[in-house]
Amino acid sequence: MKILKITILSFLTIVAFLVVFGYLYLYVLPKGPELTTPKPLEIGKGNFVMSSYKHTERKSIRVWTYKPDSWEPDNTVLFVMHGMARNAENYLDAWVDIAERKNILLIAPEFENEFYRVTTNDYQEGNLQTFFGVKNPESEWSYTVIENIFDYINENNDFSLDGYSMFGHSAGGQFVHRMVLLGSTNRIKKAIAANAGFYTFTDVSTDYPYGLQNINAPLEKSFSTDLTVLLGELDKSAELGKLRQTKNAMVQGGHRLERGTNFFNFAQKVSNRKKLEFNWRLQVVPNVGHNYKKMSEAASELL
Repeated sequence: MKILKITILSFLTIVAFLVVFGYLYLYVLPKGPELTTPKPLEIGKGNFVMSSYKHTERKSIRVWTYKPDSWEPDNTVLFVMHGMARNAENYLDAWVDIAERKNILLIAPEFENEFYRVTTNDYQEGNLQTFFGVKNPESEWSYTVIENIFDYINENNDFSLDGYSMFGHSAGGQFVHRMVLLGSTNRIKKAIAANAGFYTFTDVSTDYPYGLQNINAPLEKSFSTDLTVLLGELDKSAELGKLRQTKNAMVQGGHRLERGTNFFNFAQKVSNRKKLEFNWRLQVVPNVGHNYKKMSEAASELL
């Protein structure tokens, strides 16, 4: 009996510690790099650190940028969304030559997380809820962070930009298509979601992040957004990148090419049934697999 009491007490102590630690980590302790002094964007490559949210400085985010010398505010602004490795600078670098050729202002947010190999909720799933399943306010969704970055750039450069384009590959492709689905106040002009590992289908009978059950998605706005689902013809192996193998993910298809195709076709059927404008397209890139550099080049032709 004494051993049982000790076991129960030890268990409750561990649970209490985890609850306290989780609360402190999520809501009290500051996370992210040190804030930098706001200043106009520099020509060429640069970065700054800003508060992720407008209501608190509890969390910060580093944003990489590249501004061609000849870029003007009426030229393209492109958010480049990194993959699972959270390597925003590498993704930015893949676009630099393209940016110079096409006169594009690049913005690459870095959703830093040292636990990125085991957690996906804070980035590509939009931070709609914490790792512990607690719902977050929309002001702390990762899609709102993009809007905050856009406002920050306008405010600190005396710009009056009214919208932006987006490109994301792999985990970034997950981010982009979900932002199109759920970001009711976003200012996206053109979105390209490339080689996502799995998708949020416009299926209200399946739980998020695989479907939209109990999610108030603005489908009329979402379907009218200029979205390209960009898929590599050779992205057919689970060995390319980290492909989710859960039951719900496997229902979507055996590989990224199949999942992306099924996602697009399902959405098109929903839009037809609801008689909504459908401004999405599906495009397959020949002879390319799970390669963000080659997919970036292909995406640049759509801007």
